[in-house]
Amino acid sequence: MAPITPHHALSELLTPELGAMLAEGRMDETKATLLELMIPELADVLASLPDEQRSLAVSVLPPRRVGRTIMRLEADQRESLLKDLPNDKLASVLNEMNPDDRTELLEELPDELLERSMTLLRPDERRVTEFNLAYPEESVGRLMTSDFVAIRPDWTVAQTIEHIRKHGRDAETIDTLYVVDDEGMLLDDIRIRQLILSAPTQSIASLMDQTAVSLKAGDDREEAVRVMNRYDRPVLPVTDAGRLVGIITFDDVADVAAEETTEDIQKMGGMEALDEPYMSVSLIQLFRKRGIWLSVLFIGEMLTATAMAYFQVEIEHAAVLAIFLPLIISSGGNSGSQASTLIIRAMATREVRLGDWFKVFRRELACGLLLGVLLGLIGLLRIHAWEWLGWGNYTSYYHLVALAVSISLIGVVLWGTIMGAMLPFLLRAMRLDPATISAPFIATFVDVSGLTIYFTIALVILRGTLL
Repeated sequence: MAPITPHHALSELLTPELGAMLAEGRMDETKATLLELMIPELADVLASLPDEQRSLAVSVLPPRRVGRTIMRLEADQRESLLKDLPNDKLASVLNEMNPDDRTELLEELPDELLERSMTLLRPDERRVTEFNLAYPEESVGRLMTSDFVAIRPDWTVAQTIEHIRKHGRDAETIDTLYVVDDEGMLLDDIRIRQLILSAPTQSIASLMDQTAVSLKAGDDREEAVRVMNRYDRPVLPVTDAGRLVGIITFDDVADVAAEETTEDIQKMGGMEALDEPYMSVSLIQLFRKRGIWLSVLFIGEMLTATAMAYFQVEIEHAAVLAIFLPLIISSGGNSGSQASTLIIRAMATREVRLGDWFKVFRRELACGLLLGVLLGLIGLLRIHAWEWLGWGNYTSYYHLVALAVSISLIGVVLWGTIMGAMLPFLLRAMRLDPATISAPFIATFVDVSGLTIYFTIALVILRGTLL
């Protein structure tokens, strides 16, 4: 579950009152007040309490309610709370949790607390947890729950409904049932609606249509987001070598989608992705994750200074060219950032694949040329208008200056667009995350090359006049 920060009016109102109840030992009142709250509001209130009062408040709540609430707390609050809970309370909370939530909770704990927690699990729950933890991090297997309802193809609808009555209470969901053979191999899925609308004597096999969509336990969790979005399913079965081993539900996938989107946005901002919510990250971590990449970008920008030094003579002879440097540089960087953002997002949603690079190249070549011509015309008109209105003095060769700026804009925007579109493909081919080619990196790269394009064109057009 995604953590919820305690910045709501309800927590601000209840916290002082609960603090007084806990300090005075009025535990019955505390329990009654907390039980009136829905899970999100309960998480807000618990998060706003000091550590010692949070542990005391949790001690009066039912274990299952604690398990559902604790996943909405920040990571450091969860860890502190688990450390403070006595073994009997911790055991009841862990054993009552859904397997997917418990796996998510335990995989983040330090080794000592993880070992303590594992010893408190019942044998059956420990086996399930160890099974999930055996899959790689960031895999679907870490997100799945084994609480599902499996049925057989030779059962009748009446037999199936009776089976649901006996075993469906502990399932994560009974909206979808999974048909398996004697070896547990997934055959199909059946909606509960189909059962309700079918005759009691009808067989499950007659309801099967072989349209089940499944995930593999070893798949990356981003695959779950894509598949669930593509097929519009609220729950998906998870298989290992064809055998049904669990299910993954929409709420887990929604959390993954939010986390992955946040990570990509942070990377595209030119920094290392944060491992925790912004307000939970220490100042040192924040400095390190931002400082490293900012330093790399700064060193890259030094190449811009080197390029300008190379053309120092031209700048001294035609100082008017320096006026338009920010215009040229920003236009190339902006066009490159646009292209890279579009392609990275299209890659993330599988709209664009590695093999589509040439189609994208042709498309961005045409688009970059059109954008360059647009900005070039604007630049051309702007220089002439300012000269004619007396708002600027671009020398007697302002026609040639305007032409140099206009053609440079076409070249720089076209170059920036192509680079912004193609660099993500290069990274993907190298099996790296395209999001690391962020907008700042594209802008830095295009700045240097844009200067070279600008002064080269200016040299050709202004030779024998200003240069």
